[in-house]
Amino acid sequence: MAVGQESHGDALPELGGTGLRRQPASPLLLAAALAALFAATRASAFGNQAPYAAEQWYLSADKAWDFWPARPVLAPVRVAIIDSGIDYGHPDFADRIAGGRSFVGGSWKQDTDGHGTMVAGEIAAAGAGISGLAFNAKLLIAKVVEASASVSLAGEVAAIRWAADNGARVINLSLGGVRDPVNQQLDTYSEQEQAAIDYAYRKGAVVVAAVGNGAESPATPWPYADYPAALPHVIGVGAYGPRGGVPTFSNRDARYVDLVAPGVDIFSTIPRNLVSLATPRCLGVAYSSCGPSAFRDAIGTSFAAPQVSAAAALLIGEDPKLAPNQVIWLLERTAADATAKTGCALCSKGRDAYSGWGYLNIDAALTALADEQVPPPDRLTVGDAPGSRAELIEPPRVIQATLDYWDDPLDVFAVKLRRGERLLASLRLSNPTDATLLLWQPGTRARDLRRGEAEREVARSLATARGRLLVFTAAAAGTYYLEVQALARRYDPISFSLATSARAGPTAPRTTAGRRLGDSRSRPRPLSARSAPVPPQQAGSRAAGPEVHAPLSARRGIPARGKSFTKSFHDDEDV
Repeated sequence: MAVGQESHGDALPELGGTGLRRQPASPLLLAAALAALFAATRASAFGNQAPYAAEQWYLSADKAWDFWPARPVLAPVRVAIIDSGIDYGHPDFADRIAGGRSFVGGSWKQDTDGHGTMVAGEIAAAGAGISGLAFNAKLLIAKVVEASASVSLAGEVAAIRWAADNGARVINLSLGGVRDPVNQQLDTYSEQEQAAIDYAYRKGAVVVAAVGNGAESPATPWPYADYPAALPHVIGVGAYGPRGGVPTFSNRDARYVDLVAPGVDIFSTIPRNLVSLATPRCLGVAYSSCGPSAFRDAIGTSFAAPQVSAAAALLIGEDPKLAPNQVIWLLERTAADATAKTGCALCSKGRDAYSGWGYLNIDAALTALADEQVPPPDRLTVGDAPGSRAELIEPPRVIQATLDYWDDPLDVFAVKLRRGERLLASLRLSNPTDATLLLWQPGTRARDLRRGEAEREVARSLATARGRLLVFTAAAAGTYYLEVQALARRYDPISFSLATSARAGPTAPRTTAGRRLGDSRSRPRPLSARSAPVPPQQAGSRAAGPEVHAPLSARRGIPARGKSFTKSFHDDEDV
């Protein structure tokens, strides 16, 4: 993918400075600018007054602005778009960009692919042609797409950390890699990606990701959400169509599909260099209806995720003190349930593998916030994996925190033990079956926990009247990892109190038979294997069409080892 040569005026600082310098108006865009000015003059009520408002069915479907009788003044919120860059000079992004950086070379202000500009328009378009859902958003643009049109994992990881360090309260990731807990050769789990997301979450960012499309997966439909949607602290977003159905291209997952948003017939901004000059009506119209065929009536979970990112920005703009777990809870738990009555024949009452908690409903989320129907902030936002990300505790210590089976299923603590030292850990719960305690040997990695590597587990807890109890005598000195894991699929977060103590004890030789102390029940299934299997595609249903941005290996029917955009373009009969 060659970098275009279009000029964008004076150089923009990476961040901050005196703001953006707008380039001189292009004659090709004068008509759109005048239309926007006229629309602003005649606007008499709060709502979508942009010239192409009729094309944005998704904005009304999301109930984006129904909560306010008049346009409110919200706190500005930085939203990071980690994607293919942006058409910086597009009139719909005037005064909406806070800064940017390329992590793959070239200019972040140029988007020869178009994907990032489409995503950005949904979130923050200023009304020159369309209206972005989050009118308070200030965009941070991180370019992570290489010349081959594939996504750089190293660039993505660096971009997530960069965005968090530069004040992003929301991070949109409309990209993904295949998840397959059954076949580890296909699975693309990355500890570096998980560590970057944990870092952003600790810094106060809400991370939103598309669950992926069958076109970029080994099969359509695919029963597993992509990474990073299938990671803790990430809102995994699937797609639905105008009639309420979840199409076959939207990946399924009982554990990691959190909610769905419109992902069919999406109309948004495109780079000006992609406008079809052969069509007279498209002169100066830099929107998807005038772009390449791949962008006309675009579909994909890539275009569902930005709407959830915009919703998060609106919530934070209304109350900047909201913690990430509170925003996640509000968006997921206020989603409108998708059932056969609402047009989703596949969906069942309550949370399901197709729609998660249901359809995005921004009005309901804001109403719940106004009614103070919000869980407390997570009192512990670190310690989701062994190694440097685990909080080091020195017994005796009492920790109070929360878990969420769906979004924050485990906390991990590092405990240094001497040879022969005995660790006692007591987990107090309102319901003893809500969570369990496990102890892992030194050197354990995040991947080991996800796969449930039994040989690295050295102890597990016993059930007590008030919770769980774990007792372990170290046969060797080292840093062990104490894991608190949520087991109950509860609607609300699970509160727990963990008390630890350590005392000198007799040195115990390490034996295979005696290395674990705890119950004899089978170990909980690893996180990556908990998704309920989805029946194969029914005979006769329409298969996915050719994907556009998947790597060459995926186009040949071989699952991609790297990242790709989570979008595809084809007709689907189940929407």
